[in-house]
Amino acid sequence: MDRTDRASRVIAAPPATVYGALLDRESLEAWLPPEGMRGRVEWWDPRPGGGFRMVLTYLDPTDSPGKTSDATDVVDVGFAELVPSERVVQRAVFEADDPSFAGTMTMTWHLAAAGDGTEVTVTATDVPPSIDQSDHETGIASSLANLALYLERTD
Repeated sequence: MDRTDRASRVIAAPPATVYGALLDRESLEAWLPPEGMRGRVEWWDPRPGGGFRMVLTYLDPTDSPGKTSDATDVVDVGFAELVPSERVVQRAVFEADDPSFAGTMTMTWHLAAAGDGTEVTVTATDVPPSIDQSDHETGIASSLANLALYLERTD
């Protein structure tokens, strides 16, 4: 599992605002689920060594069966590193019976000032082999687009 998936986007908000949206439960539920999904955080502990559990539900699971059930992906995420306004490092483990979805994927959210906004680059390493790279990168890009819309609407 040495594959790396990436996506990035410039968001019209300062790094501190973007960082705050990465560590706010209600914000995360609103913007993290990619297009075609909704999310619910079951538990929340936003500190290094803490984390959260999110249930992602497919709005139409017909062509996108979930990893945990036909309609859901359940993921436990630990906060490995939190550097205010710069970086959030997460360790994500999917709940799945299929061993090809097993393992711990590391997601690094890097924030860099870019003019009046923030360039957000997401790098996923140790991606489980059954997660299609193109679909995963499209999903990350969708979450980044949702984050941009969310922050532009709430600023």
